[in-house]
Amino acid sequence: MSAAVAETAPRPPARGGLAAHLRLLGPGMLIAATGVGAGDVVAAAVAGSRYGYAVVWAVALGAILKYVLNEGIARWQLATGTTILEGWTRHLGRWVQWVFLIYLLIWSFVVGGALISACGLAAHAIAPGLSVKTWGIVHSLAAAILILGGGYLRFEQVMKAFVGIMFLGLAGCALLITPPAETVARSIVEAGIPAGGVGLVLSVMGGIGGSVTLLSYGYWIREERWEGAGWMRMVRLDLAAAYLLTGLFGLAVIVLAAAVLHGSGAEVKGSQSVLTMAEMLGSVLGASGIWAFRIGFWAAVATSILGVWQGVPYIFCDFVSLMKEQPAAGRSALTATRSRWYRGYLLYLAAPPMALLFMDQPVAVIVLYAAVGSLFMPFLAGTLLFMNTRSAWVGPEMRSGWMTNGILVACLVLFGYLGWTQVVETLGLGG
Repeated sequence: MSAAVAETAPRPPARGGLAAHLRLLGPGMLIAATGVGAGDVVAAAVAGSRYGYAVVWAVALGAILKYVLNEGIARWQLATGTTILEGWTRHLGRWVQWVFLIYLLIWSFVVGGALISACGLAAHAIAPGLSVKTWGIVHSLAAAILILGGGYLRFEQVMKAFVGIMFLGLAGCALLITPPAETVARSIVEAGIPAGGVGLVLSVMGGIGGSVTLLSYGYWIREERWEGAGWMRMVRLDLAAAYLLTGLFGLAVIVLAAAVLHGSGAEVKGSQSVLTMAEMLGSVLGASGIWAFRIGFWAAVATSILGVWQGVPYIFCDFVSLMKEQPAAGRSALTATRSRWYRGYLLYLAAPPMALLFMDQPVAVIVLYAAVGSLFMPFLAGTLLFMNTRSAWVGPEMRSGWMTNGILVACLVLFGYLGWTQVVETLGLGG
């Protein structure tokens, strides 16, 4: 880094300066908003509708697990000055790079289609004048245009505004319902997995907070120029605020589903059923509750599409820079939001997945995505456990401690079990 750049680079807030730390909160808010999408809302709604308040603890535990994973990604980057993808390539071999690229291309296509569809569904519920497909296409193109023309700072501002809308909409409804405090407290104290609910509860824990999008955090803190071990304290506060918000949001959905759907006989299976839940809120909160939920749900899926469209192209550009074996300066240029690689992958996210709106699910692609994708989270947990415990790689001060490593082991076991279950179900190996 040149002297001129070093003089203008931000410095970590002084230890104990809480106000200064709070003013810098930002990337964590982005990861929280991106990680809470339609799938997470559906999973939490299903759990709340089936088991009531008995599963609120699963959301809290899931948020803690994702916090530790994201902290590990940031720890590696701050300690080594390299992204986690570069660390995988350097220390595990270039095969990781190519396998991950294949997965990323499939993931982007399938998840892109799901996000476009979810945005269309949420917007259609608010303004039915346009069809679900049309609204989905509008959202995809609008998100791409915003990111292409606005830059990182504009993206951050828009995301923070949407976070406020989604939190006020859904969490506000949950607060108005006000479930009995003793009921919720008892469910937390008597934490357990309801009979027959192992898979669903584990899915709630695993789904909340995102998966591949966790990697975006490393690129967002680089945009903020948080570099070096001195920023670790700021990262922890940033992520703690982010996953507190994520946990509260998931808790709000479970509370709403428990209050409205539990014991009603209604079944939640997809995004459309979640919007049906909004209609049922009308009997409790009136028309204002219906609209607050609809708008909050729309904001949740809109932040997901914005976060994925903006954050995931960084990952692809990082792959390209490693493939070209660029020096540090070259890598920065390739992964900039104005590089042709970044813009090209953004267009890949925004346009080709629209095809999924007009066809039945491509079974082969979905099967491959599910089988390969289920292995990503245990792979991430395992590699963080391996790489961040090496003092020679991260330094003795940044080496992860026993508590962090213990939680990473729990992540490895949990996500490994979920991954194996997904592979068995997808490939039909169970029977």
